[in-house]
Amino acid sequence: MRKVAAGRDELIVAIAEVFRAHGYAGASLSLITEATGLGKGSLYNFFPGGKDEMAAAVLAHIDRWFEEEVFSPLRETERPQEGISRMLAATDAYFHSGRRVCLVGAFALDDARDRFATEIRSYFGRWVADLAGALQRHGRQEAEAQRLAEESVAGIQGALTLARAFDDPAVFSRTMANIRERLAVAGR
Repeated sequence: MRKVAAGRDELIVAIAEVFRAHGYAGASLSLITEATGLGKGSLYNFFPGGKDEMAAAVLAHIDRWFEEEVFSPLRETERPQEGISRMLAATDAYFHSGRRVCLVGAFALDDARDRFATEIRSYFGRWVADLAGALQRHGRQEAEAQRLAEESVAGIQGALTLARAFDDPAVFSRTMANIRERLAVAGR
């Protein structure tokens, strides 16, 4: 017997994994009902707007996690290097050391991009801006900080793609080590 998602957060996590595995277009209602243990009627009680509302809830859930674990530490940690180290550790943990697809990145490459352009742009824009800000507070010049931030976020996203394409999460780990070195952050 399939497990029924206990609460809204657990339901959103289950739906996210369907989108992660099948993309926005491939995430059928039958796959979502199977993953959540809820019937279509129950899903529509939680999400009257259907799959679009489900995807928006998933993106908002991801956004809250990244705000708390990645973006806020970059902006608010007194010692910028500590915020950068926390960002790298949280990123590695969230993406299961290269074994988990970035759903926001997948949506950016999918037909869902146009539906969720604001959310996607905000996620990546804040990541780059907050990392660049931390690098500037640590003494990097504005242009260099911006370039390093863009390269780092692009490197993380590219490494996730290659790790999946090669079925080799070590690609991600090597890239994270290179990014850590480029940002002059020792250890984890």
